[in-house]
Amino acid sequence: MNINSDRGFIVNLSIIGFLAIFSTTISKNPVLPLYASSLGADDTLIGLISAVSPLAGILFSFPVGVISDHLGRRKVLLISGVVFLIAPLLYLFISDPLMLIPVRFFHGMATAILGPVVSAIIAERFTMTKGERIGQYSSATLYGRTIAPLTGGLLISLFALTPGLFRYQSVYIVAFCAGLIVFVLIYRISDDKRGKIAGISPDIFIRSLKVFWADCRLRATASVDMATYFIFGAFETFLPVYLSQLGIEAYLIGIIFAIQVLSIALTKPIFGKVADQKDPRYQIIAGLFMLGLSVSVIPLSPDILYLLMITLISGLGMSLSTVATTKFIADIAQKEEIGASMGALSSIMDIGHSTGPFITGVIITASGFFMGFFSSIILAVIVILYFGISTRREKCSVNS
Repeated sequence: MNINSDRGFIVNLSIIGFLAIFSTTISKNPVLPLYASSLGADDTLIGLISAVSPLAGILFSFPVGVISDHLGRRKVLLISGVVFLIAPLLYLFISDPLMLIPVRFFHGMATAILGPVVSAIIAERFTMTKGERIGQYSSATLYGRTIAPLTGGLLISLFALTPGLFRYQSVYIVAFCAGLIVFVLIYRISDDKRGKIAGISPDIFIRSLKVFWADCRLRATASVDMATYFIFGAFETFLPVYLSQLGIEAYLIGIIFAIQVLSIALTKPIFGKVADQKDPRYQIIAGLFMLGLSVSVIPLSPDILYLLMITLISGLGMSLSTVATTKFIADIAQKEEIGASMGALSSIMDIGHSTGPFITGVIITASGFFMGFFSSIILAVIVILYFGISTRREKCSVNS
C-alpha cells in the first residue's frame, strides 16, 4: 500500500497507534505491579511507580505540540519512536524497584509525544474528514490497549515455571518488538520540511500557551475532556471495588469493562464522521451528559444486566464526546498552533484522568459510593453549562 495515499497514510498511523499503545500497555498491565513486587517493592512504591507515567503526559504533551508546530511533526514523532524502541529494553536491566520510576517516566514520554502530534497530523492532512480519521486512529489505539493485558497475562502464565524474572522480562521483549515496528513505520512517514531547531526558544512556549488560554472556546473544550477523563478515571478505579463488595465475580467485572472499551472502539469512527457533518458542540454536550448520568446511577442498578447497559451507555457517551472535542479543537485552533492546541488538550485530559480517582476516593471515603458516583453528573452538568456558554460565539477572549 502506498503510504503517501490518504488511505495508506491513515492505515500506517493506525498501525503505529495500535502497536505503540499495545507496547506501553503491556509494559504496565498486568506485569508492572507483579514485576515491581518481585523486585521487593511494597504497595506504596508500586502505587508511585504506576503514577509516574501519566505525569509525563501532563508535563510534556503541550511542549511537544508546540515544538512540532515549529520543527515538524515527523521530527518529533521520531523522538517518540526512539523512546518506544529503547524503553522496553531498560526494564530488562532493572535490579532495584526504585529504578522503575525513571524508566516509567521515560516510557510515558513516548505516548505524551505520540498522541497530540498524530492528532495534529490528521487534522492537517484530512481537513474535511478529520473527525472520522481521528476516530479511526483512536479506535486502533483502543484495540491495542484491549489486547495488551491479555497478551501480557498469557506470557506470564506461559513462563510461570521459568526461574528468575524471565516470566516478566518476556513481556518487555514483546513490547520491544512492537516498539521496533513503531519506529520503522514512523521513519517511513514523509518529512513536512518545517522549521529548524534553532527557531525554538522559551518565548515560543509562552506565546502558544497565551494563544490557547486567550480563547475561551479552547479552554472550555479542554475542560470537557478533563471532566470526561475525570469521570472515566473514577469509573475504572472504583467500579471494581464497588462490584466486588456486591459479590460480583471478577470475570463479570472484566466483561463489563470489555464492553465499555469495545463500545468506544467500534463507534469512534462513526461518531467522528457525524462530527464532520454536524456541529460537534451538540455531540460534545450529549456525550458528556450520557457519561456523567450513566456513572451516577451505578449504585441504583438492581442487577448485572442493568450494569452492563449502563456500561454500554457510558462507553457510547465517552466515544461521542472525545472524538468531537478533538475535531472541534482542530476546527477552532489557529492553523499554526494546531500542535500546541492538541498538546494542551492532551495535558489537561491527563490532569483529569489523574485527579479523578483521588478526588472521587476522598468523596467515597467521606460519604460513600452513592455520592462518589453521583458527583459525576454534578461535574458533567457544570462543565456542560460552562462549555455551552463559552462556545456560543465564534470568538471570545480570556476574560469571557
